[in-house]
Amino acid sequence: MTIILIGLLVPLLGTMLGSAFVFFMKGEMSARLQKTLLGFASGVMVAASVWSLLIPAMEMESDSGKWAVMPAAVGFLLGIGFLLGIDTLTPHLHIDSDKPEGPRSQLSRTAMLALAVTIHNLPEGMAVGVVFAGADNAVSNISLASALAVSVGIAIQNIPEGAIISMPMRAAGNSRLRSFLIGSLSGAVEPIGAIAVLLLASQLMPVLPYMLAFAAGAMLYVVVEELIPEASSGEHSNISTIGFAIGFVLMMVLDVVMG
Repeated sequence: MTIILIGLLVPLLGTMLGSAFVFFMKGEMSARLQKTLLGFASGVMVAASVWSLLIPAMEMESDSGKWAVMPAAVGFLLGIGFLLGIDTLTPHLHIDSDKPEGPRSQLSRTAMLALAVTIHNLPEGMAVGVVFAGADNAVSNISLASALAVSVGIAIQNIPEGAIISMPMRAAGNSRLRSFLIGSLSGAVEPIGAIAVLLLASQLMPVLPYMLAFAAGAMLYVVVEELIPEASSGEHSNISTIGFAIGFVLMMVLDVVMG
């Protein structure tokens, strides 16, 4: 149980570590570094979605023959639809954007930025929770080591994410401590989501393949909707591609070696 608790908290520690960059870096984050980090985060999330979520979801239904792909397909589309609905119904503001998305509201810029980050981090927390739920309930193709690989991979992805959030907050005039706290709190939804999924594990076991694919769909929605467009816009998009490749390979190796 201690290992599981540590695994649930590791992604938050990654966000806090990235947010702490604000104490060591002066001025705004360079466009090159930001695009590298966005590409890296995208690569980690795509690899985690495939190796740690979609493939195990299909392997769990291997007795169904050709129909083994159906739970993964249905869960994936539900995950995409769920994030699309939240994105549409929640007022939020993306980093480096002055135009809010979703319904009109009187929320502050900081509040809408926080909501955008929450939308981003929720599927990552769900992904950690669902793989640990599978490992804790002795699902044959999900080991504790592979669950830890997902947690560590998302934590690595959260390091640049924390920096990408805290550095612009500092550049906008906030103190270093306030910028660090806002960046760190952006990752708080992940352990909350993971713990909620874990507490419902016994009820979720019959639909675990769907839940794995659901988390994958939600994560890939964030990648396609937010991370890749931001990484590819303007100059230095080739650097984000290199970052994507490094993140993808790192997560793939982690999952295979630790799985």
